[in-house]
Amino acid sequence: MASTENPDPETGKSEPLPASTEPLPPAPSSASGFLDCRKIDIIIRVLLFSATLTALIVMVTSDQTEMTQLPGAPSPALVSAEFSDSPAFVYFVVALVVAGFYALISTLVSISLLLRPEFAAQFFIYISSFDMVVLGILASATGTAGGVAYIALKGNEETGWNKICNVYDKFCRYIATSLALSLFASLLLLVLSIRSLSKRTTT
Repeated sequence: MASTENPDPETGKSEPLPASTEPLPPAPSSASGFLDCRKIDIIIRVLLFSATLTALIVMVTSDQTEMTQLPGAPSPALVSAEFSDSPAFVYFVVALVVAGFYALISTLVSISLLLRPEFAAQFFIYISSFDMVVLGILASATGTAGGVAYIALKGNEETGWNKICNVYDKFCRYIATSLALSLFASLLLLVLSIRSLSKRTTT
């Protein structure tokens, strides 16, 4: 085994070599990981706000008026199809308003916590709880509106409900687009809830 001592030519004694003075690499900071998580959280919430706002705009602008032959009427008449005609669609619009408003508020709170991380632990439990509550509201409203939209598309012969999408095609397209955006927003809320639960289990 090679010696780590250097012999002195004058005394003949060996002297130990000086220890390496190179600094050790710094340990990874947990603060950088926290900031990355908060940035991802903000991006998801911005997408959530955009999706709910777009779905709301599409839904409230879905009205369509067409000449339709009503049962018992002697001649066709102008009949409008509006989201307010169905309680399920009204509930869906209200849920989109609630989810969009919450997405805006939670985004602003997340940005504030990014600037003042010392308050993050105090608000974390409240935000994660509201994420799951809003997820339940939006998911239930999307499912309810989707059931009514399916009847509008296919009809129901047993109950005598006729399909209307063959007449009000624009109305049905807008409803379908709004439902798709709402489903996307529900998935974003699900991701936020899963991230919150994973943080709770690791702390």
